[in-house]
Amino acid sequence: MNTFTDSAVAAWHLLVTFDPVLLSIVGRSLAVSVTACAVACGLGLLLGAWLAVARFAGRGLLLTLLNTLLALPSVVVGLVVYLLLSRSGPLGFLGWLFSFKAMVLAQSLLVLPVVTALTRQAIEDADRAHGEQLRSLGAGGLARALLLVWDERYALVTVLIAAFGRAVSEVGAVMIVGGNIDGFTRVMTTAIALETSKGDLPLALALGLVLLGVVLLLNLAISALRGWRERVDGGAADAAGVRGLEAAP
Repeated sequence: MNTFTDSAVAAWHLLVTFDPVLLSIVGRSLAVSVTACAVACGLGLLLGAWLAVARFAGRGLLLTLLNTLLALPSVVVGLVVYLLLSRSGPLGFLGWLFSFKAMVLAQSLLVLPVVTALTRQAIEDADRAHGEQLRSLGAGGLARALLLVWDERYALVTVLIAAFGRAVSEVGAVMIVGGNIDGFTRVMTTAIALETSKGDLPLALALGLVLLGVVLLLNLAISALRGWRERVDGGAADAAGVRGLEAAP
């Protein structure tokens, strides 16, 4: 298999025949990313909403740190998690190193700043528009944050989809903490790197096509959600205008 055409044909055969090795890697990769996103989004949505409405000394410094973490290299996250989970590390007693749990932890830490920062921006923008009205109705900081999260739920779904895309395409951190063990911690990105270095281009290409397909579906979902939200908002605005005209003397 030394030509692109031969590799592409073999890769397509792996896809259409549902190769067990391919399906195992894809399933494990999706399981790790979905679990990591669930953990990171649960924390990130709450933390981001709180940061959007809270005012305290050092908030600007905290936001600067949060924005810095957005560009944190994944290999640095992997190194930190490796040191924490190593036998001599503070969390070494858990025995998570080179396991599914270690990869989930690494991806969660990688995605958490993304979810927190994007949520904070969305809720803060909404607070500028509607926060004064909520405050006049007696809503405190926590209540206001939760109400704004619900009000901006469609925008936040886009944040969750983007976070999953960030997680599923990650390679450095899971390579370090997972070890890329066949049948246990091998995911799509690490398998692509390994199979390419081994010269098994068909499997690497098949996994690459699946990964591209996942990213394409995420982008289509974001576009569909944005278009649906615009239609709903436009319909609501038109309905409000009609009611206003009907009520006019």
